[in-house]
Amino acid sequence: MRLQQLGELNATITGGTDREGGGDGPVVVLCHGFGAPGDDLVPLWRVIDVPHEVRFVFPQAPLTPEEFAPFGGRAWWRLDTAAMQQALAGGERPDRSDEVPEGLAPAHAALVSVLDAVEQELGVPGERIVLGGFSQGAMVSCDVALREERPLAGLVMLSGTLLAQSLWRPRVGARGALPIFQSHGKRDPLLPFDAAERLRDMLREEGCQVEWVDFFGAHEIPLNVTEALGPFLRRCFGLQS
Repeated sequence: MRLQQLGELNATITGGTDREGGGDGPVVVLCHGFGAPGDDLVPLWRVIDVPHEVRFVFPQAPLTPEEFAPFGGRAWWRLDTAAMQQALAGGERPDRSDEVPEGLAPAHAALVSVLDAVEQELGVPGERIVLGGFSQGAMVSCDVALREERPLAGLVMLSGTLLAQSLWRPRVGARGALPIFQSHGKRDPLLPFDAAERLRDMLREEGCQVEWVDFFGAHEIPLNVTEALGPFLRRCFGLQS
C-alpha cells in the first residue's frame, strides 16, 4: 500500500496487481468516520472478498479536531462532542434528518476532488468506481452520490444516517439506477437505527434498489456486513468471485 495525495486530500491506496493500486481494475473509495484516524478502514481491503484486480482508496478527512489531534483522529466536518456526550448520557436521540452541517459543503468539495484525481491518476472512469464510507464518511459519500451528476458504479453506506433531507430527497430520483448497499446496527447509540431505516425508505420510495443489511450490534462493521459487501461490489463491477 502507498500514501498519495489525491486532489485536496491524502489517501491510502492499495489492492490491484501490485497491492499498491497498480493495474487497471475498478476502484472502491471508502471514507472513514468522525474522529477516526485516516487509515481506520484500510484493513477492510484484506477481508472484503473481491478479485485481486480491485483497487481501494481510503481518503483522510480534511479536518483534525483538537480533541482528536493527540491520536490522529480526523473529521469530515466538526461536531460538538460535548453536546453529543451529554445527549447520549440523557438518553436523547436527536433527529438529524433536516440538519445541513456547516462543514458539509467543503467536505463534499474535497471528496469530489479525490474522485477527480482517482479518475485521472488511476485511470479509471466513474462507471468503475464505488463510493462509500462508515458513519460520517457514509454521509459525505451519500451527499456526493446524490448531488453530483458524475457516474458511479455503486454507493456503500455503513452505519450512516439521514441528513440534509431538503437537499437529498429531490436528487434521489435521478439516481434510481445506482446500486446502493446500506448497513446499520440495531443497538447503535450514536446514529439511531430508525433514522437509518428512514434513509433506506426514502431511497426506495424514489425507486432506488437498496441492499439492506442490519445486525444486532452497535456502531460498527461486523462480519455479516463485510461478507455481504464482497458480493455487492462484484455485482457492481460485473466481476466473478
